[in-house]
Formats: sequence, C-alpha cells, structure tokens
Amino acid sequence: MTTLALAAVSSPHATRTVTDRLEMLQALIHAPDFDPLFRPDIISLPHDHPVYGWSCRVPDCGRAKSSGKARFCSVHDEQWQSWQKDGGHIGDFLSTAEPLTSVKLLAPPPCRLCPDLPAKGQDSMCYLHTQRWLGYRKLRRGRGKEADFQVWLATQKPFSGFGKCQVLACPLTADHSLGLCRHHRYRYVKAGKPGGAELPPDWAPRHLEHGQHPVITYADKAAFTAWCTRTRPVTWMNGKLSLLGLRPLVKTEIKWAMFRYTQHPDESRGWPVAWIQHVADECREQNVDSLADFDFAQGRGHTGHIVKVMLGYLRHVYFTSADTKDAGFIDTELYGVRIRHRGAVVDLSAVTQRWLRDLLWDFLDARLTANPPRAISTLTIPRRGCVELSAFLETQAPDGGHTPTLLTKDHATAFVADQRHRAAHRLRSLGLHLNGSRFEQTPVTKSTVAATFSGARQILRAAMECGESERLGLAREFLIAIPYSTAKSGRRRPFPDNVARALAAEDNLQLLEEHDVDDRGLRDIWEALVFTGRRGSEVSSVRLDCISRLNKIPLFWHDQTKVGNYDEAIRIPERLFEKIEHRQAKTITRFVQQNGRQPTSQERRELALFPRRSANTSGRKSVTHAWFGRCFRSWMDGLDLGAYVPHQARHTLATNLLRNGANLSHIKRYLGQVSEKMAEHYTHIANTDPRLTDALNAVWVAGPGSSQPGLLLSGSEPMTREQAEALVIDLTRRSTPAEGGFCTFQPVVDGNTCPWNMDCHNCDKFVLSGADLVYWQRKREQWRALAERAPDEATTEYLHQVFEPTARAIDGLEKALSAVGLLEDALDLDLRRPQDYFGRVWSTAFRANELARHEGDHDSHEEADGMTAAS
Repeated sequence: MTTLALAAVSSPHATRTVTDRLEMLQALIHAPDFDPLFRPDIISLPHDHPVYGWSCRVPDCGRAKSSGKARFCSVHDEQWQSWQKDGGHIGDFLSTAEPLTSVKLLAPPPCRLCPDLPAKGQDSMCYLHTQRWLGYRKLRRGRGKEADFQVWLATQKPFSGFGKCQVLACPLTADHSLGLCRHHRYRYVKAGKPGGAELPPDWAPRHLEHGQHPVITYADKAAFTAWCTRTRPVTWMNGKLSLLGLRPLVKTEIKWAMFRYTQHPDESRGWPVAWIQHVADECREQNVDSLADFDFAQGRGHTGHIVKVMLGYLRHVYFTSADTKDAGFIDTELYGVRIRHRGAVVDLSAVTQRWLRDLLWDFLDARLTANPPRAISTLTIPRRGCVELSAFLETQAPDGGHTPTLLTKDHATAFVADQRHRAAHRLRSLGLHLNGSRFEQTPVTKSTVAATFSGARQILRAAMECGESERLGLAREFLIAIPYSTAKSGRRRPFPDNVARALAAEDNLQLLEEHDVDDRGLRDIWEALVFTGRRGSEVSSVRLDCISRLNKIPLFWHDQTKVGNYDEAIRIPERLFEKIEHRQAKTITRFVQQNGRQPTSQERRELALFPRRSANTSGRKSVTHAWFGRCFRSWMDGLDLGAYVPHQARHTLATNLLRNGANLSHIKRYLGQVSEKMAEHYTHIANTDPRLTDALNAVWVAGPGSSQPGLLLSGSEPMTREQAEALVIDLTRRSTPAEGGFCTFQPVVDGNTCPWNMDCHNCDKFVLSGADLVYWQRKREQWRALAERAPDEATTEYLHQVFEPTARAIDGLEKALSAVGLLEDALDLDLRRPQDYFGRVWSTAFRANELARHEGDHDSHEEADGMTAAS
C-alpha cells in the first residue's frame, strides 16, 4: 500500500508527483537547515549522536551497543540485566561498571610508513610492511639473532597505495595488491576466489618501492567484477554508513529520511547504523531506482520496517493532498489527522472505475477537512462499499462499469442480491480488504454486507446531493437502489454469578499474575475494570498521577476518548485506591532503575502507570489493550469458564448499579456514555422491565382537575426538607390505577364507589405518572385535531380553554421526567390500557420526614458483588 502511494503518476498538470524527485530532494538536502552530517555518501556518525549514537553507555567503554534496543555493549548489557534483577538502579551500575577496550575499528589509521595504505595491528603498519617485518624477524631468529624493530623501521621505504577497495560499496582503502581491503580480501578467499584474480608469480612487495604495481591476471574478470559489485561492506565498523554503489535517487532518499527521522525519532528504538546499512545493501542488490521500488518480500530483518517509515517521510515530500487523488490513495496526515493505532494511508486503488474512485476521494476529502473522524471505520466503510461495487461492476456491467451512463437500476439491484447471496452462503468478498497487515478477500457476513451497503450508499447519495451524478450521467434509479442497511448484532451479557465469583477469587487472580511476566500491572488493570466499569483502554493508558483525594473522597482520573471527555474523575473504593498507590510505587522504582533519579513533576504527569516493556525507555508509552486482551484470553482458557471478554465487566457493573437504585441518568454519567439509550443497552433492561416502570410510576404530577395542574408531587431526584414536607399528603397515601393515572382518594382506594361518578380528569384527587405520558400526548393530539375541525373560531377557542388545564398537566409531567432523566424512556413506554397496571403494588412510598432526614446523604455508596454502585 505504501509503495503504491509513491508510484509515479501521470498527470497533465505540474504537481509534485511528476517533477524531478531527485532535484527536489537535492534542493532540500542543500538547504541551510539540513544537517551536513548526512550529505556525504560515506556518513560517519559520532558515537554520542542523540539518535544514531552507537557507543556503550558505560563511561569510557570503547565498544558499541549490542542492538538497537540495548544501551550497552553485549558484556555490559548482561551485567546490567543481572544488576537490575537484584533491584539496583542504573546510577550505581554506571559508577561501578568497568570500561572495556574496543574490539572493532572506527576506521583504520594510515600506516606509520605509508600514508596511502591503512595500518594493521598494534605496530600501526600496513599489511605489506607487517609481512616484511615478520619475514625479517624470522630470518634473524634463524641466524640466532634478535631483530631490532626500530633499526629495521629506519631502513624501510613507503609503498605507494592501491586506492579504494574494489568492492563497490566498501568505503575503506585497499591494503593489498589485488585492490581489496583486508576484510574483503579474507572474504574473497573464503568465497573461493571468484574470477581467479592472481598476482604475477615473480612480483614482490619491493617493486612498490619503485612505484611498480603488479598486473593482475583473471581467469574470468567479469566474475570478479560481479563479486565486487554485489558484495556488501562490513557492517560492524562503528559509526560508518556506506551509500556507495546506490543509484542517485535512492541514495538521496535515504539521506533525507535519516535526517527526517532525527526530527521525530521513534524514541528508544533508534535505527542502528548496521540496520540502515542493511537497507542500503538490499536496495543495491535489488538494483532499485527509488525506495518505492523496494521489494518487501526480499527484505530481511528490520529493513522492511525502516523502508516503510522512510516511505512515509518521502510521501509528504512528493505529494500534496490534491496529488493523492490521481495517485489513488488518501493520507490523513496531510489533513493534520492521525487516528490512534492506525496507519495514515487509505488505499483507494482497488476501486478501478475512475469516476467512482473520484467520488470516494471527494467524500473522504470533505470529511477529513470539515469534521475529522475519531475512528478509522468512518473512512474504511465507504472504501469497502466502493471496492465491492467496483469489483461487481468490473465483471457484470457494460464496459466494466467505466462508463457511468450505461449503468441502470438493474445493475445496482443485482449487486445487492449478490452481496446478500454471499452472506447467506459465507462466500468471500469480491474485493480486497485489509485483514491484519495484508489485503485479502474476506468472508462476507451480515455485518460486512451492512457496511458495504452503507458505504456505497453514502458515496452515491453524496454525489447526487452535490450534483456530481448529473454531470457524470448516472441514472437516479441506480443511485437510490442500494438500500439502507444496519448490522443487527447482540450485546455482551453481564458475567453470570458463578463466573463473576471465579474471576474475583484470589487463587484465580494469582494465576492471572503469572501471565504478567515483567509485572506490568495485568492484575491491577483487571481489578480496576471490575471496580470502575471503564473501557479497557481508559484504564490501561492512564498516567502515573491518575488518583487523588478531594474532600477525603478517593478519585480516579482518566480520559474517555470515545466520547470526548478528557480528565474525567469518578469515585473509587478505598481498596482500589490503595492498589493504584502500590502500582505507582513500582512504576517509580522502575523509572529510577532506568534513569538513576526520581522523576520530575513534569515527568510524573507524562509517565504511564502501566508502562510498556519494549521501545519505552522514557516510560511514557502504556501497555496496549491488545496485550491485556491476549493475557486475559490465555487466563480464561486456563480457568475453562467459557468465552468471556473483559468488556463484560462494564455490563455487569451497569446492571448492578441499576439494581442498587441508580437510574439511567446516573448510569450514563458514571459510565461516560453518550446517551441514556446506550446506558439502557448496558444495563440489559427493556422498556417493560419492572424496575424501569417503577421508576416512571414514581414520578407524579397533579392532574388537570387540581388547582395547580402539572405540579411535581414526587420524583426520584433528591429534594429539600421543605419540598419533602410539602409532599407528605401525597406520599403517605396509597393509590389505585385509573384511566391515564392514579386515584389517591382513600375511600376509592379501599374499594368504595367513587362519589364523583369516576370523573377522574376533573378531580383534584387524580394524579399523572411518568408511565402515562404517551397516553396523555395522544389525548392532546386528539383535542388539537378536534379543535382544528371546529366549524368556527369561537368553538376552537372554547375547546382550547377546556383542555388548557390538561395541557399544563402534560407540560409539567414532561418537565418532571426530563429533570430526572426519564423522558426518553417514558416516550418509549407504551401502556395503552389501564388494565396494564393491575398486578403491581402502587402503594410503595416514603414518609416525608424520612426523606428529609436522608436529604444530605447523597454521596453514600456501597459495593455489591465486587462491583461499585454509584449514588
């Protein structure tokens, strides 16, 4: 997908994608703000470079780091791991560790006699003088005499050099008559001397004293040249990166990407020089002109990851947002949008019809510009719909669907039927969709069909609204034929009692800790999910300072990114507060071990409470929810309880909150949900649930026959002492169901005959409840319709006056229900007949003095079955 994004694009317009990329990058490299360190073809990086530094962190140690993640050489890294397990921190280790001498060369120094030849060994002489000295010393010893090095050194003359090593990518100077450096001469011999390069039999190094170079003979010079071309440079030379032998554009791209990486490096996973050398070597072996031509299938080790990052940097140089339309992709970063844990590029090239791809691109461009999405599905669902429609038209429509004027309603209807057929028989999709890290044809399900129809419908309807469909000549029947479809799926159930008990058992929780190899806080995350009912990522990604006390109340601070609520606080039990305090101490200890000091106040705000193990020396990266999910599944498999997921703890808590007296408004606020309908989804109740009906029936307002119609008589919200005492006459009495409400006249409640001939709606003893709202709204519509059909204005006015008290009672009921957060539920509750009320106990009430006594006790809370109940 990324390679596609950098492919050359043919366009009649002068854009970034059709200009000379080499010229553009060379201009950037020679700009004043470009680091000149990266301009040469042989880049020599200092040992303490902030991003590409390669030396061991132990002071005065001459060895290089053992890998990209390590901070020490292999010897010191092993010592540090042992030191860390014993609880020691890095400051003490650095002060006690013994530095080591280098076993690698930075660059061979010149010979003490020959300025054009590299030195070898401790005598600092070139290979030829070293061989001559060894021969002279052997000769003197054969004669029973000791050789004096200084005397011999004074008799030697310098040799002329052999130039650069003939291996194309090698940056070193040749030290042998074959024109190879010492390392490649050994490799050449080990490879069996391809090409058969040989020196003349009568040649000796003394000929060099007179400037006479040997004439090399070859059995096959082409084979020797090919070996020199494909052989890699040595990768263990500290701080050396050779870009020799690369084509100009790819060489310049690597230089630019290396510099760009220093501006925003992926902390603690800097690219070791050896890894970048592997990238250059593989580009040379693949003979690529640009990194866009890199074959990832042939890449080894870390090269694929590095090339993808480099391509991302280059994409922003080569393309503007408008250029991506011709290139067949859209890049969210060009709009300043980065969706968490997702790539920036959405590949649109699978939509083969250009008109359809342009409609898709325009739709995504408008969305990213006006209202950037929070989730990647906002972009991928329209893509899925267009990819599936495109693949179908390619095979079933005239001209492969490339001529929009030929498309009719029948083609859209056939597409709909094909998708439903595939879902019914579990066939694979027509187009390629991202599955994990690669594109493939995925099985079609009811959910994917709904996404396909929704995505295609969005694009076609948007084209119709903006007039683009008329310009293309698309038939209106084709545009509207794709139906609206929603995926109907079940919801997570709360944990059954036996599962909840098993997941809270101490023995089982200890088994969960065994899955946390490095003690990153697996058990603490799970218990926080149980106690708070948060979403998984809201707990796993919290910062170090996520708890505090306010008026002695323990609070948990977190971000509810799904609904856009940041730095939210909820009350938590003391037990969870203490657990998080213990975890904070562990995280700080780990920071001290890694840095040798306490974190500053600024660092505490940025540190993760549950830090990730790898690529996280700063401690700011949290463990991922995917990691927690894998560990949780492994734990559940071991317990053999069935298929359950951590998110069901949220459903369990919501249901327990309702059982312990919270209403939907409370649950919505506590769980951080977007609506009370979503709260109802989590509490697993229907509109006919007795608890909801009881809550609605508890809201009473005065009926139309009272002196103040619509006056609130009781509700579920806290009230003052004066309000409670004013309601004593109503709350202490029993009631009986009546048409559209309740009768509170006690003789009638006791079974006697109504003295007013059951004229309830004009009686001041009649009250309305929340369960009657729909009934009275129907009555209001009936009276309005009757008044509108009146023969004259006087009759209309009279009917309105007659219904005025009832209208005020209905308005008061709506306000009361809205105040306690039950208006939507009351509108959904449709009890048409008074008989529906029979069988319930309506006499449940509270005395006003008891309500007044408990008026200030709003903050009390309790734990039920291990779950916290919010008040």
